[in-house]
Amino acid sequence: MNNALPLIVSSAFIGLALWHFYMAAMPPSGESAAVPSVEGKPLFIPSARATASVGVVLLLFSGLVAGTAGIVPLGIPRLVLTGLCYALAAGLLARAVGEFKYVGFFKRVRGSRFATMDSFLYSPLCLLLAAGVAAVALDKGT
Repeated sequence: MNNALPLIVSSAFIGLALWHFYMAAMPPSGESAAVPSVEGKPLFIPSARATASVGVVLLLFSGLVAGTAGIVPLGIPRLVLTGLCYALAAGLLARAVGEFKYVGFFKRVRGSRFATMDSFLYSPLCLLLAAGVAAVALDKGT
């Protein structure tokens, strides 16, 4: 495999991180498509700090993928990076499947802006990222 897939996956994580930084700086008004809600009431309201923290973690995910692919030298053994990539892929797959009530392909609570976005964007994106991260680990982890 060339570096195209790792670059695409790393770039996706960077784009998601930038979006979270934007959301931390400019919180939405009204019903959000970023947080699960029931009858128009959000299940939780993430702080700007928490949202920015998610952005930082997404940047770390980008670095992990780039490091595993050998694009960015991290000074961490390849076996460790590969294991972390497989763990990340499993976590993304679990996010795509969901917790069967509010989040994921098998959620039962539907009808909100979040539920619609989750069905058509968030969960499919998590599934694609899980496949991409696992492919990078499989190819570059040897």
